[in-house]
Amino acid sequence: MLTRYCLIFCILSSTLSFEALAEDAMSGQEAEITIRDGEDKTFYEHRVNGVLTEIKVVPAIGSEYYLVPADGGGWIREERSSVLVPKWVLFEW
Repeated sequence: MLTRYCLIFCILSSTLSFEALAEDAMSGQEAEITIRDGEDKTFYEHRVNGVLTEIKVVPAIGSEYYLVPADGGGWIREERSSVLVPKWVLFEW
């Protein structure tokens, strides 16, 4: 019975420590998404600390695409997002 309580305590404490680590990692960066509607497109502007890092373009007809800043200035069209979103699976049944 005591080992069961120890196991539950260990699982809960590790879950809380993962949440604390995730909050610490994201606290340095404040992400913001602005949605603008155009005539035939919707734009999702992704900013981190006020800097525009990516634009998701969703046209009324066709598939969505992303615009990312180029090294020499301007924008490059990409089919996949370059923004990394942390996703962790803590438990699965």
